[in-house]
Amino acid sequence: MVLREKIDSDPRPTTDITLIEVPTDDGAPRTGGLTFWLVMLTLCVCAFLSALELTCVATALPTIIEDLHGEEFVWAASAYALACTAFIPLGGDMAEAFGRPPAMLVALIIFALGSALCGSARSLPWLIGARTVQGIGGGGLLSVPQIVLADLVPLRQRGAYNGLISLTYAIAAAIGPLVGGGLAQAGQWRWLFYLNLPICGICGVLVIVFLKLRIPQGSWQVKLSRMDWIGNVLIIGSSSACSIALTWGGVVYSWRSFRVLVPLLAGLCGFGTFLLYESRVAKRPIVPFTLLSNRTSLSGYIQIFVAAIILLVAIYYVPVYYYQACKGATPLTSGVETLGSSMVIGPFAILSGLSVAKTNSYRVQCYLGWGLSIAGFGVMTLLRADSHLALGVGLPVMVASGAGILYTVTDFPVLASLPISQNARALSFYAFVRSFANAWGVTVGGSIVQNELKKRLPDNIPNVVANAGLAYSIVPEIRYLDEPLKTTVRIAFAESLKVTWQVMIGISAIGLLSCLLMRGIPLNMDVDDSWALEPEGKVEGPDSTP
Repeated sequence: MVLREKIDSDPRPTTDITLIEVPTDDGAPRTGGLTFWLVMLTLCVCAFLSALELTCVATALPTIIEDLHGEEFVWAASAYALACTAFIPLGGDMAEAFGRPPAMLVALIIFALGSALCGSARSLPWLIGARTVQGIGGGGLLSVPQIVLADLVPLRQRGAYNGLISLTYAIAAAIGPLVGGGLAQAGQWRWLFYLNLPICGICGVLVIVFLKLRIPQGSWQVKLSRMDWIGNVLIIGSSSACSIALTWGGVVYSWRSFRVLVPLLAGLCGFGTFLLYESRVAKRPIVPFTLLSNRTSLSGYIQIFVAAIILLVAIYYVPVYYYQACKGATPLTSGVETLGSSMVIGPFAILSGLSVAKTNSYRVQCYLGWGLSIAGFGVMTLLRADSHLALGVGLPVMVASGAGILYTVTDFPVLASLPISQNARALSFYAFVRSFANAWGVTVGGSIVQNELKKRLPDNIPNVVANAGLAYSIVPEIRYLDEPLKTTVRIAFAESLKVTWQVMIGISAIGLLSCLLMRGIPLNMDVDDSWALEPEGKVEGPDSTP
């Protein structure tokens, strides 16, 4: 592998540096050989599994709820995301205490168990509980693979490999709605969950056979003592409370209801308590204060939070509120119409990652990503209910291109100014911030559409848009309305979306402004040998003494 020669005591020198070639213990480069690429295959399968679950179930959810004779559609949709977000930091903490392979195997087992329970659900409460179990495993699948990649690939070279994982995610996101819609229309929605089982099995075998990363020393009791249990409880409780408020707000209860305000305020106070505890009390914090105490890392976290919001708004509301509500597409057809946007994410992710490796810089790519996002939402404000479908399919491509860049490069400012020993904590918190922002994206977009529809729908339309969830549920009924009422309703949806895109321009501008916090720090060529890949067998790793 390649290491950066130390010029002076400054761990992050800004002067010219000399690169020297240093072999690994077995004489092979860290990022080469069959074993390495089989590990990369494992990471890509995990990304595929997580993305497919997130996208395909959303398309089939109306059919699932109808088949189970349920009414709590909100929790059927949100249980997975809530549990996934809340348990991401715990997955990173387990990876640090027990080692990467055990943490990934536990995540796969829990995810597979949840999938089996979902497929066998006989009632909606059963499905909601099973989706929660599945989400706990999904949290580990979001964080641990990124940590493994950081263990094996130096930061400067990581862009291309990040791009491969992003490409896998984009492919899964593109085919997910088609798979979900097809199986739902065929009355076979349970196979959406059962199909996860063989994929989990294959991934588990790959982890056991090829993921030979070093394992921390010590007994189970010692490893358990290394985990930040109080910090985990605080962040799980706080993120769950905020997610519950965001899920209920404007859908089940009014935003002014105490049922929304109490968990929201409790969650925000809990986050404050968590950060205070992590910075002052915790011996082994899951979010060390150093992650947020420098402006470059802080910029990266702000950027991924904003990027996740705007991408989720586009993913959720373009297919439903434009293709289906304005253009009369079926769920399956709307999935086909999103393919163009979904498929550009991967190529832009790979190109931006390669450019980081080539130029040893990430700032230009971040500025470009935000520029594309702002311009993309700007041109999307031109869409009308009677716009040609080609415009509706083509204009969102610009937003998707920006998202492909931002999802690949925003972790570079997070990691560039941190020591490599903080990789696991930094990436775990990065995955948490991205996942937590998803809930905000869905809520922000839903609230805007809800409020604008109330202003624009004619009086002879029943009060079915009292909240965002009901506004979503009337979309399939629009095609059955008589003219001119049908056209009036479609125009109302199109004009409401225009306001949504305008708000997204402003939110994207926040991401652009946060780039000003970044410094141009050279990307290091070091890796943490405490977590080295050992093709010849598993060896003991870092000391686990508390």
